[in-house]
Amino acid sequence: MSEKAYKTMTNTGAGSLALGIILLVTGLAAGTLMVINGARLLKSRSELIF
Repeated sequence: MSEKAYKTMTNTGAGSLALGIILLVTGLAAGTLMVINGARLLKSRSELIF
């Protein structure tokens, strides 16, 4: 019985770790894109403001 619980906890832990890594990478990519787009907006600020 304890082996079944151990396997279940191992699979759940591995899934949680994988999901955490995916969310971390996605968050970093989204943050980088937001900074790049913000820099582009600041660069073209004089053209946008009349």
